[in-house]
Amino acid sequence: MADAESLPPAGSVARKTRSPWHYTPALPVTVSPYFRWPLNFRSIGAWMLGGWFPISERLIILMLALVASLYFQPSAEAATAIDAGWIATVFIRNFVLMCLVAGGLHWYFYIARKQGDERRYDARPFAKSSRVFTFASQVRDNMFWTLASGVTVWTCYEVLMLWALANEYAPQLVMPVHWPWLVLLVLLIPMWETTHFFLIHRLIHTSKLYQRVHALHHRNTNVGPWSGLSMHPLEHIVYLSTILIHFVVPSTPFLIAFHLMYFTLSAATTHTGYQGIVINGKLVLPLGTFHHQLHHRYFTCNYGGLEMPWDQWTGSFHDGTTESHQAFLNRRKQQHKAQ
Repeated sequence: MADAESLPPAGSVARKTRSPWHYTPALPVTVSPYFRWPLNFRSIGAWMLGGWFPISERLIILMLALVASLYFQPSAEAATAIDAGWIATVFIRNFVLMCLVAGGLHWYFYIARKQGDERRYDARPFAKSSRVFTFASQVRDNMFWTLASGVTVWTCYEVLMLWALANEYAPQLVMPVHWPWLVLLVLLIPMWETTHFFLIHRLIHTSKLYQRVHALHHRNTNVGPWSGLSMHPLEHIVYLSTILIHFVVPSTPFLIAFHLMYFTLSAATTHTGYQGIVINGKLVLPLGTFHHQLHHRYFTCNYGGLEMPWDQWTGSFHDGTTESHQAFLNRRKQQHKAQ
């Protein structure tokens, strides 16, 4: 990356410029209005509703979690004991879900090429012969780490929490008495996700853990659906430790399923490399975030998400504009001088 490079105008397709992007959405990238003063409750309501309706990755994952908890989770009685039978059911379910979501999106965008490069942020092809990646292939590398490590750690955490709930080692919401609390916790999970992700992400970027652990994920400077959960096993353990909050915050088996699916399946959806699914020129299902695409290109910005303004509060926010990019370059120069 050259320091003099610039970003294209919002919504443009950059084919004949020095811009690193094929497509950029409307800029600047904005965070939630929850902490914007003075408070604008109309904006807050619109942001919250827009994150779920009329169709969103959150709503789809919520429905998947409901089906999974009804038909592919053990009963409370069965979960009191660690048994290979129900654990295998949960593992197979998670494996199939990841293949359907990440594999389905990969097929749609990159094999069937249903949208071509429309709304694709980075039009470079995935590496097919590179020593950087396991098996010399970016896609095979990503699939291996996602399925072999990611799904395994995901399942282990789910097994732990279901067992803890069944044996009353973790507090549980009583249904239907506590259904308002369940709804509230579902709505708060995206905010907790941004906070937890920011904290652990900064940790693995500012320590020796980067070279030994997080660099595996950052092999992907150009991302696809299989890239989202392609991580070192230790990073999977840290990333999915988000679920341990339910040793303090009451939950249900359904909430455990949703919480973990939100962290795993949305990793695939937000790393599609596209703004989302477009039909007849209209964006009908937003997916990949340009905010995180910037992180994969430039590494030292946008460590969190958009639900909480942690990057703004800590000076690591990049909103995609030329001015923000220049400020980012200046910060990086100063950091290099200080080292």
